[in-house]
Amino acid sequence: MALIVQKFGGTSVGSIERIRNVAWRVAKWQAAGHRVVVVPSAMSGETNRLLTLAAGLQEHPDPRELDVVAATGEQVTVGLLAMALLALGVKARSYTGWQVKVLTDSAHTQARIISIDEVNLRQDLENGCVAVVAGFQGVDMDGNITTLGRGGSDTSAVALAAALGADECQIYTDVDGVYTTDPRIVPEARRLKSISFEEMIELASAGSRVLQIRSVEFAGKYKVPTRVLSSLTDPKIPVEEEARSGTLITFEEDPHMAMEKAVVSGVAAQRDEAKVTVHGVPDKPGIAYSILGPIADAGINVDVIVQNVSHDGTTDLSFTLGRADLKRAMKMLNDQVKPAIKCKEITGDDHMAKVSIVGLGMRSHAGIAAQMFRTLAEEGINIQMISTSEIKISVVIDEKYAELAVRVLHKAFELEQG
Repeated sequence: MALIVQKFGGTSVGSIERIRNVAWRVAKWQAAGHRVVVVPSAMSGETNRLLTLAAGLQEHPDPRELDVVAATGEQVTVGLLAMALLALGVKARSYTGWQVKVLTDSAHTQARIISIDEVNLRQDLENGCVAVVAGFQGVDMDGNITTLGRGGSDTSAVALAAALGADECQIYTDVDGVYTTDPRIVPEARRLKSISFEEMIELASAGSRVLQIRSVEFAGKYKVPTRVLSSLTDPKIPVEEEARSGTLITFEEDPHMAMEKAVVSGVAAQRDEAKVTVHGVPDKPGIAYSILGPIADAGINVDVIVQNVSHDGTTDLSFTLGRADLKRAMKMLNDQVKPAIKCKEITGDDHMAKVSIVGLGMRSHAGIAAQMFRTLAEEGINIQMISTSEIKISVVIDEKYAELAVRVLHKAFELEQG
C-alpha cells in the first residue's frame, strides 16, 4: 500500500463535472489500497478574478490583505472536492493551509515553506480518510495567511509529499507528460517516459510550462519521485495502467534510468524576454555591480549576462530580463545608474526570445554547441547572446525566429526518435 499525493490544477477542477471526475479518480486509487492526499488548485480563472476584485479597490493592494483574498480560491475547491468524495461514499476531510499547518515565512504573495505539521494528516490516512489540502497557501509565525505565488499549488503538493514520506507525488495537468518540446510547435514531439530532476529544472527555467520550477527544485532537494499525468483521461482507467503513464521525474542514479542518456532530452523556448545593453561602460572593478545591483534591489530577475572585450578603457554590458520588467529597468538605469557610471547610452529591445537545449548526455559528448550553432546558422538565425551550463545551452535570438529555431533544433538532434 503506497502513500500517494495527487495534485490537480485549475483546469482539472474547473467545473462541477470536472471535480466529480477528480473524485472518481481519487476514489479509484484509494479503493486499490493506497493512502491518498489530494491538493487541488483554485478553479480555473478564479485566482485572476479575485486579484481583479482587489485591484478594483486599491491600485497596489496591501500584500497581507491580498493573501487573505487570494487564498479563498483553494478553500472553495477543497470543500467542494471533499463533498464530491463523500457523495461517492469515500471518507474525506478538507484542510486549509493554516489548518494543516503549513508554516511559511512572512513574504506575502511569494512566501516560502518552512515546515509542515503533518500529524493530523497521518491520523486521517491511518483511519482510511482522504485528506484534501488546499495548495498555494500557508500561515506565518504571527498567524497571518500567506500565499506561495503563481504555481504554488505544485510546491504545496511536493512539500506535503516530502513531509509525509510519500511514495510518489502525482501532478495532474491538461497535458499527459513532459515532451521533447512543445507539441504545438513540433507535432512530432515525443512524450518522455522519464526525465531527471536536473533536466526538468533546466527545462522549466528555459521556458517549459509543464511544472513550476520551485516545485521541481523542492522535489529534487527532498528526493520526491514526481509524475506528470493528464487529468483529461478517463478517470476510471485501471490504477495499474495509470501508474505507468505520464512522465516520471526521478534521479539520474536510479537503476531504471538508461545507462547512457540521450545527448539532448528536450528543446524549450521562452518568448517573454527583453535585452538591455549599457554602452560605453568604464572597464573597471565593481562596474557590473553598479549596474546590476540596483536592478536586483528592485526585485528584477536577470538571466543571461554578457560583457564585451574592453576597447579604449570602456566596454558594453548586456543582460536579459522579463519583458514585463523592461520599462521599469530602463527608467531606473537612465535615472540612477547612467549619471553615476557615466556610460554613453542605454538601449532596450523587447522582441527577444531564449531557446535552449537540455540533456544529461551533454556532459560526456563533445560538439553539441557547435551542432546547435551550425543548425541555427543554416537557417539564417543570428545568435545575440549565449549562456551555458553543464547540461544546457541557451541562445538569445530575435523573437520572430523562436519557433523556427525550436523546430530545426528538434530535428537536428533527432528528438522525435524514441
